[in-house]
This record gives sequence, structure tokens and C-alpha cells, in this order.
Amino acid sequence: MNNQFFRNTEQKLEIAIIGAGISGLCMAINLKKVGINSFKILEKAESLGGTWRDNTYPGAGCDVPSFLYSFSFELKYNWTQNYPKQSEILEYLEYCADKYGIKQHIQFNTEIITAIFEQEQGIWSIYTHHNEKLQANILISGCGQLNRPKIPNIPGINTFQGTQFHSARWNHQYNLRGKTVAVIGTGASAIQFIPLIAKEVKKLFIFQSSANWILNKQDHKFTKFQHWIFKTFPLTVNLYRLWTYLTLEFLLVNGILQKDGITGKLFAAYVSRQRHQKVKQATLQSVLEPIFPVGCKRVLLSNDYYETLQQANVEVIIRRIKAICTNSVLTQDDHEYAIDTLIFATGFHANNFLLPIKIIGLNNQLLEDKWKDGAEAYKGIMISGFPNLFMLYGPNTNTSNSIIFMIECQVRYIISCIQLIQRKSFQFLDIKPNKQYLFNQKLQAAAAKTVWSSNCTNWYKNEQGKIVNNWPLSTLYYLLITFRASLEDFYCFGKDKN
Repeated sequence: MNNQFFRNTEQKLEIAIIGAGISGLCMAINLKKVGINSFKILEKAESLGGTWRDNTYPGAGCDVPSFLYSFSFELKYNWTQNYPKQSEILEYLEYCADKYGIKQHIQFNTEIITAIFEQEQGIWSIYTHHNEKLQANILISGCGQLNRPKIPNIPGINTFQGTQFHSARWNHQYNLRGKTVAVIGTGASAIQFIPLIAKEVKKLFIFQSSANWILNKQDHKFTKFQHWIFKTFPLTVNLYRLWTYLTLEFLLVNGILQKDGITGKLFAAYVSRQRHQKVKQATLQSVLEPIFPVGCKRVLLSNDYYETLQQANVEVIIRRIKAICTNSVLTQDDHEYAIDTLIFATGFHANNFLLPIKIIGLNNQLLEDKWKDGAEAYKGIMISGFPNLFMLYGPNTNTSNSIIFMIECQVRYIISCIQLIQRKSFQFLDIKPNKQYLFNQKLQAAAAKTVWSSNCTNWYKNEQGKIVNNWPLSTLYYLLITFRASLEDFYCFGKDKN
């Protein structure tokens, strides 16, 4: 395969990676580790980092322990605290990109509009927003699931005359001090920034559609002595990481998240007790009581959210929103809340993988049409009819454990596919439809046994109720099935004549 870049309007690459977030960087670093350097990362923004570049709201941080939220090949011993903040994660990603020489492979300010598989040549033609055309033998998506902020379609939203923004696009130039603010949404982002902005604003209205299960966050700063231990005895980092991983794996994945399990019921009682210890007012207790099984929606972590809701300048509103007016929020019972600032903490378009990129595979099939009943892929990585297209953090690969663990499994599998193509001189691989079908039949059967399939609205499933985001089985099992690609899973086409 050609190792040269042709720097003109039709660049020819061996591998094109979409996105310079965690997935894209992990893919790139591991390609270099196996001696593949003829790749380019196409990043729509002007800097790397993905979700950790975009989400800079006050208090932004990770709800996965820091020692799990790092690459296995680049363990960081000196994390500041148990649950890392946004700036430290972004700094880590920048460090990894510099250490492994990845920045020279990144083409910034390049948004992909369309990708078309040219069957005769066995290549992907990729078109950017500034009319540049690139061609690649292999196309890898590192877009992720949480990159397109979702603004609810509320009547009158465009008539609001105050300041409004989504938490994932925080307006740092706007001073919230002394303002009357409405926050719509009470998910993972909201419970991080609400306690901080509540200290500044005059009045804070929190519009809650449903109460969440919120667990105390076992956060703490690491001491200099602990850093010394981790640095002096590197094995302790691995052991600490393994212990954390196994704890989450068996407590959450194989316990709490199983429908009607005794572990989930005990956990629900434990979390409810924590809530009642913190919230003394009976009316507020009722407002904050979840009406769905623990785990059906993401379990949130916070040590100060409940305390914040009991401040004199904070009000939790469970009335449904009817409309947004020029300077207020109007609820269904025609109660009006005058505000000057509106913040959406309403999550992302998580189910629409790869959108708004138009992906066209064999026989001019549009990926969006293939997925009209819900996204699915083989092992969350490959899609039948779309040869040499690989996904990182694709359908059904989100986990309650470390997503970086899952991404590294996917990277290992993709590299084994690439090496298979190289070794056999194949032009391209296409996953067999029956392999993808049988895999997803088993996956959905397992998903039906989890609390995610219970009666609650979550971002894990689409409008038809199909669970399209989460991995319902053990992540150890995922490691086993993605360890190496099997030739019998594919239709293998042609030989590379170039």
C-alpha cells in the first residue's frame, strides 16, 4: 500500500479517520505502533479532544474513575483526583498526541459532508465542507455518540430575547452573576454545573422532566505520597486500575443493570437512603423520587446537587413546558417564569450515529436508510454493505464501565482487519449480513433483560424502543469477541492492483 500523501485537491490516503477525540487518537496511536503511518485524521474543529474540547461548562468532569479513563498503553500515575475534570483529561489527550507524533497527521477545520464507496476501485471518496475531495482505502469513524448537542423543539424557542445556549457550547463570555436563569434538563451535565452557577445567579429555575437516581460521588484528591507510590512502583497503577475495573464490571454490568435483580433492588434502597438523609423537606423528597428502576437511566454522581436544590434561590419545577416566550418560560398550566437566561442541559443526538455525514455504500445504499429502524453493526464496528468502513464507539458499545476499554477493543479488532487486508492483498472486506443479523439478535435478547428496557425514556434507545447505544453483556466478553478478526465473517473482494 502507498505510504505517500498526495497533497492536492484529491488526496489519496491509505486510511482516513474521522475525528480527533479519544477514539481517533487511540486509533492513530495504535496504527503507528504496528508500523502503519499512512493515515490522516480529519477533524471538523480547530483543535483535538472531541467531547473534552467541547464540554467546558463549570464543573465539567468525568464520572468514570481517572485510572480507568486513560489508555492502557499510556497510564498516568499523577491524576489530581479520583474523578478527573475536563481540563486534566484534555491535557492528557494533548500529551498523548504530542508524545506519539499524532498532530502531524491531523487536518483540522475539515468537516466531512459525504463519503461514497466506489466499488470498482474499492475506495472511499470523501467530500469535505470546503469542497475538498479525499480518497482512502479504509474509512474509520471516531465521531462517537455524544458530539451533537440536542435542543428540544419547544414552541417559541426562537422568540426568546435573552441569552440562551446548550451546556456543551457554554457561553463563557456571558456573566451569570445576578441573573435569573432557567435550566432545562437534569442529567449528567446539569448536576455538575448547577451547584456552581447557583452560587452566582439571583434565581435559578430547574425544569425537571423526571427525577434521576443520584449516588454520592466517591471523589478525593490523590496525595503526594500516593503519587510517589504510583511512580516508584508502576505495578500499583495497574493493580489499582484492575481493581477499579473489576468492581464496576461485577457491581454494575453484571449486577445492578440486570432487570429485577436483587443487586439492583439493594442498590436502589441504598441510594434512596442517601437521598433521604440529604433532603429533609417532604415535598422536595417527593419531587426527587425516581419513578423508574435504578439504572434505566444513567446513574448520576454528585455530592452537592441535593444540597443546592434546597438553597433559597433555587426552585425545582416539574410542570411540563408549554412554550418559550420573549422573556419567560410558560408551563402547561399557564404558569409563567420570568427569566433572562436559558441554559439547555438536554443531552445529545446520541442515536443518530455518523449523522449528519451522508454515508453511501454498495449499490448506492444510504446508511441512514439502512438504519431507519435503529442503528446496528457487527460488534458495533462494521456494517454489512459498507465495506472497509469501521466505527469506533459505534452502536451498542457504550458501557457503564470504561468506554476507553471498549475503544481499545475496537481498535485492536480494526487493526486485525487491516492486517488481514494487507496479508491477503484484499481490496476490501464486507461483513456478511447473516453474521451481523445473528450478532444483533443475540445482543438485543440480552438488552431486553437489562433495566434499560424498562419503562423510562433514556438516550440508550431510539423512538421505537430499540436499545441502540449500550452494550448489555460483560465487557470481558467484548474483549474476547473483538480480539482478532475472523476471515470467515467477511466477503473478501479482489486484490489491490495499485
